[in-house]
Amino acid sequence: MLLGSDRSRPAYHQSYEILRDRILSGELPGGSKIVEEKIAAELGVSRTPIRESIRKLEQEGLIVNKRVVKPTGKDLRNMFQVRILLEGYSAQCAASYLKENELEALYQCVEVGRKGTREEIMMANERFHEIIVHASNNPVMIDIIDRMQSTIYLFRKTVVFYQRPHLIDEHEQIYHAIQARDGQQAELLMKSHLQADLDFCLHLISNE
Repeated sequence: MLLGSDRSRPAYHQSYEILRDRILSGELPGGSKIVEEKIAAELGVSRTPIRESIRKLEQEGLIVNKRVVKPTGKDLRNMFQVRILLEGYSAQCAASYLKENELEALYQCVEVGRKGTREEIMMANERFHEIIVHASNNPVMIDIIDRMQSTIYLFRKTVVFYQRPHLIDEHEQIYHAIQARDGQQAELLMKSHLQADLDFCLHLISNE
């Protein structure tokens, strides 16, 4: 598969997106070794853009020591501890600061979560959390979560694919707390929601 002919986008960007999408789709499963020479030949580029792509994917936590990450239980706990703290606080902020149009967008995410296709549910899930995180109005916090997005995507795909019980019910409860401007309740519900995600993923790992 050669890179596209779009010369306005550097080879590094294109190769990064191809590698990232292969990891996120499962085409390159956890534990796969990333061989620079092989990928460079396959994509028709030099090793330099591949090396830069791998470096960025390492920063995002998708590659470690030239292998696709296969998160351990400890990795999961560490990441979710950060999410629980930051997104719990963000939910509290959302109860104070979300505008009516943003509340409506949050509700639409809940509706799609109940009625959409698996892909639509994935997108709605991501959007739901994104709206709340951005309500913090804290660029440092937003950046931390953004840099975790690729890894978060892998876990989000797990909870959607395996249909974690009560996932959308919890989103609806968080929405109602935010709509009621009850920041304390919104924070508690978000923390509980993410803890349930963590417990679900840990259970799946333990049964592999």
